[in-house]
Amino acid sequence: MLGPIFARECRTLPRQAWLYVGRCAYLAFLWLLAFTAWQVLLGPESVPTLSRMAAFSALLFELLATVQFALILFLSALMSVTAISREKDRRTFELLLVTDLSDSEIVLGKLFGSILPSAMLLLAAVPLMLAVTLLGGVGPAQVAQTTVATTTAALATAALGCRVALWRDRTLPALALTVMGVLLYVGVARALDAPLALDPYQVLRLGIEGPPGMAVWTPVGSFAVAMLGLGTLLTISGVRRLRVSSHAGRRQPEGPREPPLAASIRRRARPVWDNPILWREVCTRGYGRRPILAKLAYGGALALAIALGSRAQPAAAWTLVPVTILSLLLVAAQAVSAVAVERDSGALDVLLATDVTPGEFIFGKLGGIAYNVKEYVLAPLGLVVVHACLGQLATPPRNHPEMLLGRNIEAAACFAVALLVLFAFVAVLGLHVGLRNDDSRYALYATLAVVFLLATGTLLCVYLIVIQRRFEYQWISFVLFLGAEVAGLWWVLRADRPSSAITLTSWLCPLAIFYAVNSLLIGTPGSGASADPLLPFLVVVGVFGWGIAALLVPLLSNFDVTLGRTTAPPA
Repeated sequence: MLGPIFARECRTLPRQAWLYVGRCAYLAFLWLLAFTAWQVLLGPESVPTLSRMAAFSALLFELLATVQFALILFLSALMSVTAISREKDRRTFELLLVTDLSDSEIVLGKLFGSILPSAMLLLAAVPLMLAVTLLGGVGPAQVAQTTVATTTAALATAALGCRVALWRDRTLPALALTVMGVLLYVGVARALDAPLALDPYQVLRLGIEGPPGMAVWTPVGSFAVAMLGLGTLLTISGVRRLRVSSHAGRRQPEGPREPPLAASIRRRARPVWDNPILWREVCTRGYGRRPILAKLAYGGALALAIALGSRAQPAAAWTLVPVTILSLLLVAAQAVSAVAVERDSGALDVLLATDVTPGEFIFGKLGGIAYNVKEYVLAPLGLVVVHACLGQLATPPRNHPEMLLGRNIEAAACFAVALLVLFAFVAVLGLHVGLRNDDSRYALYATLAVVFLLATGTLLCVYLIVIQRRFEYQWISFVLFLGAEVAGLWWVLRADRPSSAITLTSWLCPLAIFYAVNSLLIGTPGSGASADPLLPFLVVVGVFGWGIAALLVPLLSNFDVTLGRTTAPPA
């Protein structure tokens, strides 16, 4: 019924090793969360009673269900976008349109084929969820409710990603619009107190906290019907406008057509800069025809983050942290796409056969990335300036309130420069991973995973220290999470080409982020003032500046070795 595209995905997906590695890593992550929750609530010295075991079961189920809901939601959207955008980048999507496949077979095959990995992760976690019910406090009905809510929400986000990918030409605008659409939907639903059938957060909370005997098809059923209806409408729209959205069914203007030679003579030639790569990145439509739509969606997400973050305390942290993480992810996606578009379209080999030098290629791409993501970089920098003017970045000692302005200016300068260095590192990281991997989808997933792990993993490590002020109970989890950050960064950066500088970068970057965040949170003991940002600033700039050099030097000096076109000479 779904056609040969879906049948091909079902047959080829189990042959890929990353499916099993990802599933094992996902379950290991859930088990590590369970171990952390055990250490936090019970601890090694307490005697577990029946009531405490039931309380632990409820806490663990809430943690696992919430984390799984967020991960599956965005993973489904990401995979549905890349499944179609990659075909467009490789210019093979037009070949599907000229076959005898119907429009529904193309759209439904791509849609359901792209969510198979997410479905495998969801099914793999069900036994763990059911095992939690053996401890008491959680019933099978709650597991069923959260599973149904997660599944239907993932289908809706996958349908959204599929529809946007059919509409947009390039991967980055489609990916940005999809992620912004999901974030805006969840944020607006929470801010406006939307009906229960349209609010994913409230439905998930109700499924987690509901009584064990609660029927599955009460509040969750209405949400499931709404999500399935939304996904169906998006899918029908994609099927009906498949060829129009893909520019294959648009009518050409009627009337006499001008010969191509006359048209080319009539058009005025544009001068090319000394660096043709930078000129192409800035002056052409290499990343889609209307990238302003993704930036407008980012502006909406930024306004929503400011509105929601201003209600919490401290407002600077609740506003800056999510906006910065989102901007880093978008810059990383742009950096990978800058190489993936060239590779998938077959233009990279042609480009490298010209007299363009490695320096022109690398710095031209970096300049183009900076130009195309300038809004994503300026937004967190602007928030830093605003919070500094409001006196929310730093607090002076209790006895010296006159130092407020000076402390905030110093903190704003350190924050701004450190953010610029982090953005530069993420851009170079995306180029490094994109050039070293032939599979553009793997390069995109790996880069986004590393950036997300560095950001959220560090915050989780800090939380393990702060919670209950009993670090001796969480030190094993802390070491495991920090080790996962180091191992993940090392695997993505080093791959099969050893480098002592890159290995050192993999060890230092997570430690530098952890030290900086932890130092700023602790403050100056006894004075009530915030910590001096100078030393964390120097650590972050020094470590990530070293990382930028460690990634750039091989790209500039051994460009052919990096691309795998030749081997390194023997030492």
